[in-house]
Amino acid sequence: MARDRCGGSCPGPLHAVGSREPRGLTPVARAAGEAAQRARGPPPPESSGWRRAVVPRDPYDSAVTTAPSQSERTASRMPAPFYRWRPHPWHGIDVGPEPPSRVHAFVEMTPFDMVKYEVDKATGYMKCDRPQRSSSLPPTLYGFIPRTYCGDRVGALASVPGRGDGDPLDICVLSERPITRAEVILTTRVVGAIRMVDRGEVDDKIVAVLENDPVWQAARELRDLPPALVERLRHYLTYYKLMPGETGRIEVNEALEREQAEAIVRASVEDYAEAFGS
Repeated sequence: MARDRCGGSCPGPLHAVGSREPRGLTPVARAAGEAAQRARGPPPPESSGWRRAVVPRDPYDSAVTTAPSQSERTASRMPAPFYRWRPHPWHGIDVGPEPPSRVHAFVEMTPFDMVKYEVDKATGYMKCDRPQRSSSLPPTLYGFIPRTYCGDRVGALASVPGRGDGDPLDICVLSERPITRAEVILTTRVVGAIRMVDRGEVDDKIVAVLENDPVWQAARELRDLPPALVERLRHYLTYYKLMPGETGRIEVNEALEREQAEAIVRASVEDYAEAFGS
């Protein structure tokens, strides 16, 4: 059996059964092939997506016109940009449609998660950071804004200027309908922020609402949210890492309205551009 171009062992018109050596075309077969080529006419220009290729089809090895492969035809229909491989959630997703006011949020945790999940920075896949040792559950969806970075600019905006924590900017998103799974992308509208310092590093949390949410869409500022909900979020951020007998290592400071929150988002985008390129 002969090894053909499809990679399998199958008999072909140019190979003798039981032999690996090609046999020559008969004059009749060669004349028929040339007549078919003349009937097709000249090959289309390369700009049409067809290509000239040299394919060893017979002992004479002549240049033949071949149609685009299936993958080439599929690629020509792909929207731009199209990723053959999964893009990294931090680096491969846009900041949002209109930053710093309308931004994307990549969800890492939901209010139903009793395990701390986060994106692995090296691979972009979700990993289990740790089981929650306390009974605290996040009161909102929790994740980060893609293509942001908490560096010097974010740190300089803090009440007591310091250094950013070197992570993407965290975001807490309110949704009236329960979203029960992580690793989804949300389009959100920024309404405020909560100042936070974790072990000496600035770790501010943006507060946003799900865009077009039937309950929260009217909120434009943090003060438009129920005070009890904001206090619940502050309480969670204060104690979710704290266990009995441990001393506090997190400082949850003032709540900020939209304009100050957008300044933090803008600074984090600039920090990202400096650290990773725009």
